[in-house]
Amino acid sequence: QVQPVESGGGLVQAGESLSLSCKASGRTFSSYAMGWFRQAPGKEREFVAAISWSGGCTYYVDSVNGRFTISRDNAKNTVYLQMNNLQPGDTAVYYCAAVRNPYDSCILGRVDQYNYWGQGTQVTVSS
Repeated sequence: QVQPVESGGGLVQAGESLSLSCKASGRTFSSYAMGWFRQAPGKEREFVAAISWSGGCTYYVDSVNGRFTISRDNAKNTVYLQMNNLQPGDTAVYYCAAVRNPYDSCILGRVDQYNYWGQGTQVTVSS
């Protein structure tokens, strides 16, 4: 079992960058695929990016592909989301999620595929 805790949110202007971190408790972090989701006011939670347990497989929603990069450091029990060229449409609460997955897969883009969730961190992009 892991418990993700996000950090790094904030207020930026359009075109700027922000990096989110998600540190997960537990001794088996390297057995878990990790994902980032976001939820804007009045909208459903949507997938942003996912990474396999080894980091060898990454997966992005089309709207962030080429702007966002997901990575992980298993020695630090941490997954990162580097967000570049942020736009007002990226404004949302960003959530980190985990699912135990020994198959090194990362095509995990649904909310119901994840078992453990963080509390979220707010990202606001002004125009």
